[in-house]
Amino acid sequence: MVTLRLFTVLLVGLLLRSQFGIAKAFHEQVILEAIGKELAIPGWDLNSSDFCSWHSISCSSNSSMVERLNLSGFLLQGNVTLISELKSLKWLDLSNNNFQGSIPQAFGNLTNLQFLDLSFNMFRNSIPGELGRLKYLKSLNLSNNMLTGSIPDELEGLENLQYFQIFTNKLDGFIPMWVGNLTNLKVFAAYENEFSGNIPVNLGLNSEILLLNLHSNQLEGTIPDSIFAMEKLEFLILTNNKLTGIIPDSIGNCKGLSNIRIGNNKLIGGIPRTIGNISSLTYFEADNNTLSGEIVSGFAKCSNLTLLNLASNGFSGTIPPEFGELNNLQELIVPGNNLYGEIPTSVLRCKNLNKLDLSNNKFNGTIPGDICDTTKLQFLLLGQNSLKGEIPREIGNCVKLLELQMGSNYLTGSIPPEIGHMKNLQISLNLSHNHLHGQLPKDLGKLDKLVSLDVSNNQLSGNILLELKGMLSLIEVNFSNNQFTGPIPAFAPFEKSQNSSFVGNKGLCGEPLSSDCGYGYENNGYHHRVSYRLILAIVGSGLAIFVSVTVVVLLFMMREKQEKTTKEAGNGNATDEICSKPVIIAGNVFVENLRQAIDFDAVVKAVRKDTNKISTGTFSNVYRADMPSGMILSVKSLKSMDKTIIHHQSKMIRELETLSKLCHDNLTRPIGFGIYEDVVLLLHQYYPNGTLAQFLHESSQKPEFEPDWPTRLSIAIGVAEGLAFLHHLAIIHLDVSSGNVFLDSKFTPLIAEVEISRLLDPSRGTASISAVAGSFGYIPPEYAYTMQVTAPGNVYSYGVILLEILTTRLPVDEAFGEGVDLVRWVHGASARGETPEQILDARLSTISFAWRKEMLAALKIALMCTDITPAKRPRMKKVVEMLQEVTQS
Repeated sequence: MVTLRLFTVLLVGLLLRSQFGIAKAFHEQVILEAIGKELAIPGWDLNSSDFCSWHSISCSSNSSMVERLNLSGFLLQGNVTLISELKSLKWLDLSNNNFQGSIPQAFGNLTNLQFLDLSFNMFRNSIPGELGRLKYLKSLNLSNNMLTGSIPDELEGLENLQYFQIFTNKLDGFIPMWVGNLTNLKVFAAYENEFSGNIPVNLGLNSEILLLNLHSNQLEGTIPDSIFAMEKLEFLILTNNKLTGIIPDSIGNCKGLSNIRIGNNKLIGGIPRTIGNISSLTYFEADNNTLSGEIVSGFAKCSNLTLLNLASNGFSGTIPPEFGELNNLQELIVPGNNLYGEIPTSVLRCKNLNKLDLSNNKFNGTIPGDICDTTKLQFLLLGQNSLKGEIPREIGNCVKLLELQMGSNYLTGSIPPEIGHMKNLQISLNLSHNHLHGQLPKDLGKLDKLVSLDVSNNQLSGNILLELKGMLSLIEVNFSNNQFTGPIPAFAPFEKSQNSSFVGNKGLCGEPLSSDCGYGYENNGYHHRVSYRLILAIVGSGLAIFVSVTVVVLLFMMREKQEKTTKEAGNGNATDEICSKPVIIAGNVFVENLRQAIDFDAVVKAVRKDTNKISTGTFSNVYRADMPSGMILSVKSLKSMDKTIIHHQSKMIRELETLSKLCHDNLTRPIGFGIYEDVVLLLHQYYPNGTLAQFLHESSQKPEFEPDWPTRLSIAIGVAEGLAFLHHLAIIHLDVSSGNVFLDSKFTPLIAEVEISRLLDPSRGTASISAVAGSFGYIPPEYAYTMQVTAPGNVYSYGVILLEILTTRLPVDEAFGEGVDLVRWVHGASARGETPEQILDARLSTISFAWRKEMLAALKIALMCTDITPAKRPRMKKVVEMLQEVTQS
């Protein structure tokens, strides 16, 4: 009887437990369905009761209770408070979405939570103290929001917290002392806020902290010894604060410390000699402080040291010769100190040295001949010292150098011609404020990538050479206060410069100086007198030649007309051919080994056949032209509205020659041109895969279409890199569109119409833009009232291209609705209740989760690029970096 009663009790208990479990599971499903509807979570099958199989959800192994919810990177919006009803949650990741408002206080009810990530959203207001009830929480990440106020003291109860990240908000007040009492704390990142006061003196005493990052706050006081107490610290980043006092000797106890960044503070004293104990040290930055004493040789023991930045302090003495033992050293940056002695030849033996900045010190002696024995050197900054002697001819061995600064020294002699061997020199060549004499070497003109040239305040003489026109990338020049004579060559970078760049040269004349060279000089800049008889002879000869050529041309045209009439009578199929052979005014092929292969007659005939047309742009039509030699060209025919450039032939030809030498993997380059009476033809390499527009909107509709997101992402990065390069050269593209991006045989993108941006730039005096700059659907909204083409406008147009790549939709389509283009359609998706999955091309996004994640990240970038406010759009350089991060992640 007792046994039966016991069995009955057990059975009832099991039934009750089963019913309770079913009830809890049903409750979970109801909550999840409500969450799915509120947040419009893509891919959740709300009609299925098996919610544990929905993506982003993990349930416990012995029940149907949700333990893990990962909704990171879905660009979600809405109220997330309902999530607090999932009482069994241990892991909640809502990062990288668009959630707004306050962080729900109800999240404090998720008492089993161990991981909470709300970073990269738009949460506002203060951190709710209710989060302090999450006793099991190990990781709390509230970074990259718009949170304000102080760190609530209620969080002191998070005794299991290991990772505490609240960076990039607007938090203020003091860092509470109780943070130092968190015994399990390993990572504390609170940088880019408005914290003030001292770093807690107990921080690190009670926990094995690995990373402390507090940069860009308003912290004061000293660096506490406690940070190094447990000797486990690996990253210390305290830059951009108001810290005072010395660097503690105890820093040397942390042998695993790889990053020390304490620049832009008010630190004093010397560098502790214990620094040599840190065998793992890779980066040491202490620039912009008031540190003093000698640079300790102990750094030489840090065999992994890659970067040493001690700029703008009060260090004195010499650079320790032991630094030559640092085989991994890439950057030695010590400008703005009181260092002296000769340039340390030992450092030049560092085989990986990339940057050597010794500027604004008291270095003396001569520049050593083996200055460029390190093959990887790209930045050599020696300006504002007391160096003397001549510039060694071996300077030409610095073939990878991007920047060379030698200004404000006591250098003598002439500029060695070998300086022209540094073909990669781009950023700057500064030899100003020295005692250099003699003429400029012709080889300077070989530096076709150089942006800035300064040879001012020397005793240089002679003419400013015509060969300098080979410096195709020049933007800034300064020849002032020398002894130059003769006319300034007609060269755009010179003409655009201020007259202050040429003053102080008594014998110099021409633009931009106000002094006229008179009739004693020819336009090309050579200095000699021209006799009256010689002028008459030249004019007379010119007239005779002109009359002769005119007669020949007329006879030739008459013969052509007769031949055409005969041909039309014979076969009657010449309606697509040219009516009469046009007169070529000027033409050239820049690539010498292609001159025999290109037939200008065949080029002209090709552009008169509509069947050869490849694409149509705002300013030009592009045709395929088959040469008799077998070569295939892409020929760009400028539209009639832009024929004004014909009247500026010399400037146009100079621009085309410049662009033909423009080196970038993602830009098309003209290989030749032909100027006729009524048309300008630009010759390019032929690209068999057509344009990006054709690839996206024609090829993708074919039955043989195969989804390939990596190729599309690679194309997006290539176009971004090409535009970033143009902006670096201060070139703004007039018509950024998928129709102006060509694809080579490997689907590498090449931006076309770059030359149009140079030829039709009104600021360059070549022509005026009589048409709207840009293609319909790509024109930024601000253009309507500014009528100016800008870099942010280019970014907007690129954003449209990126949206095309992601959606495979046209920039303008009737399917979007009246007055709605692709940008408005995408930006309005959330208001229509549509998910990112409905925006992206499902043929790509559904292939794999990895593809989908990358596409969502790229979509975020596209939305930033197409922001209605120009100032909020990222620069193209930043766009490239963000897209590269997409591939790396």
